[in-house]
Amino acid sequence: MQSQVSRRAGAMAVVPLLLAGGCARTSADSPAEKKSDVTIVPVAKVVPADLTRDMVLTAEFRPYQEVDVHAKVAGYLKKIYVDIGDRVRQGQLLAELEIPEMADDLIRARASTRLSSANVDRAKDELTRTQSAHEASHLSYTRLAAVLKTRPNLVAQQEIDDAMARDRISEAQVSSARAALAAAEQQVQVSQAELKKSETLDAYSRITAPFTGVITNRYADTGAMIQAGTASQTQAMPVVRLSQNDLLRLVLPVPESVVPRIQLGKAVEVRVPSLNRSFNGRIARFSGHLSLATRTMETEVDVPNPNLVLLPGMYAEVSLTLEQRDDALAVPLEAIANPEAEPTVMVVGAGGVLQIKPVKLGLETPRRVEVIAGLSPGDLVVVGSRSQFHEGQQVVPRQVEIAELKEAR
Repeated sequence: MQSQVSRRAGAMAVVPLLLAGGCARTSADSPAEKKSDVTIVPVAKVVPADLTRDMVLTAEFRPYQEVDVHAKVAGYLKKIYVDIGDRVRQGQLLAELEIPEMADDLIRARASTRLSSANVDRAKDELTRTQSAHEASHLSYTRLAAVLKTRPNLVAQQEIDDAMARDRISEAQVSSARAALAAAEQQVQVSQAELKKSETLDAYSRITAPFTGVITNRYADTGAMIQAGTASQTQAMPVVRLSQNDLLRLVLPVPESVVPRIQLGKAVEVRVPSLNRSFNGRIARFSGHLSLATRTMETEVDVPNPNLVLLPGMYAEVSLTLEQRDDALAVPLEAIANPEAEPTVMVVGAGGVLQIKPVKLGLETPRRVEVIAGLSPGDLVVVGSRSQFHEGQQVVPRQVEIAELKEAR
């Protein structure tokens, strides 16, 4: 009996100790429980930013100019000095043709020019002789006519008539000599024109580069018969193909809605995915006409390529700036709820309390959107999912960057 009482007394003594221990643990765990109740939300600060809305169009690089180089005269290919991949300068000799009959024509034209010049010299001498004879005849007639006036019976009339006839004949000979000289001079011009033509045709036997560029194809070898490129009745074979690649062009199909925003000389960014690089270009020209089939306008962008890094045929992406806003209040797209209907944002207000505010949106870019009304610079807006938050909830904001949001997606 005494032992049972003793056990009860001991148990009663232990209960206060257990209660005290339980109270002690509860008081010790309360800070941790309060700490676990704190809600951290990702936010972004509303700040001014430069926003642009771009359109990306894809096109293929083309040479600025490209041509198949033909011979202007027919002949056998005597020598070709270039091959595929060679860089040539404007006026550089590419190939030579062998045309034996053209050399004979050149010799004959030069001889004809010398003969015409000699005829001019002879005509000048003849003119000088006839002028001298005319002067003598005219002087003789003048003297006899003077004597006839002073002493009429001293000189016979027949002698006066003969002197007058000789004077007129010599005068006619002078006129004939002048005409012969003019004809000889005209013949010199004809001969010189023929000589120039022969020299021009002879120069055509040397095929030169019409502009600076790269040889992209070679069609003929030494000894091949080359037809004149001007012959319309036959398909003449070209010698080489020459491309100007230090400046390339992109032909972009610009949609009808974007046509009014195309400006000549405007700089654009050209991205080449195969090289993972971007290059500078500019809008150089456009057709000014919409294609009825595609409702697009061909717009050309010139891209400098001094080191020939870019190759014709490569694909490129061109970013055309459609709209631009400078120093516009912007928030991440992830901060906007109901963007199509009544857009709102959730803002962390004073004391960390969440508030929902309606906003008016403006220009939208792939990452940000302009806020025209509803927010002020420095406001903290909640980004990401808002399903676990509600208005009036107290939270602790943690600012994130757009790059972090992109990685989270």
